Amino acid sequence: MRNIVAFPLLLLAVIFQSAVVSQVKLLSGYADLPLLMLGAWALQDRVKSAWHWAALGCVMLGFVSTMPWPVLAAGYLAVVFIAQTLQKRVWQAPLLAMFSVTFIGTMFLNLLSFVVLRVLGTPFVFADVAGLITLPSLLLNMLFSIPIYAFMRDLARWVYPAEEYE
Repeated sequence: MRNIVAFPLLLLAVIFQSAVVSQVKLLSGYADLPLLMLGAWALQDRVKSAWHWAALGCVMLGFVSTMPWPVLAAGYLAVVFIAQTLQKRVWQAPLLAMFSVTFIGTMFLNLLSFVVLRVLGTPFVFADVAGLITLPSLLLNMLFSIPIYAFMRDLARWVYPAEEYE
């Protein structure tokens, strides 16, 4: 029953991403709201459904994105894996973990997208992609990661109350 909150929230995130966030550009880069939400959700220690959220997010994004579906799946599942690895083993500072997940996830997803698009025949130059898309996207993702993390932390506390968790 707790996983039902994922459907409307991810649907709103995908709609907001495709309608609003993708229009707020810095050079040619824009923030990736689903990446930030999935990373922040997977960093919560009470959450047990991060993989379900990632799969659902990949399916929803597959309908609105022109990027090949396996790239989306590999990228967003990698973000959840990185977030859960950092949350369980390394970090006790949650914002530092969120910044790390945002940095690694953005770089991985953009590099994977670049490689796949190059293989498919799109004539991108790596220096242009790095300077005009990846770094501005990284900056915007870092800026949006703090409020997204706070929202997802509060949502996790609401969905998984402390008295039921212990």
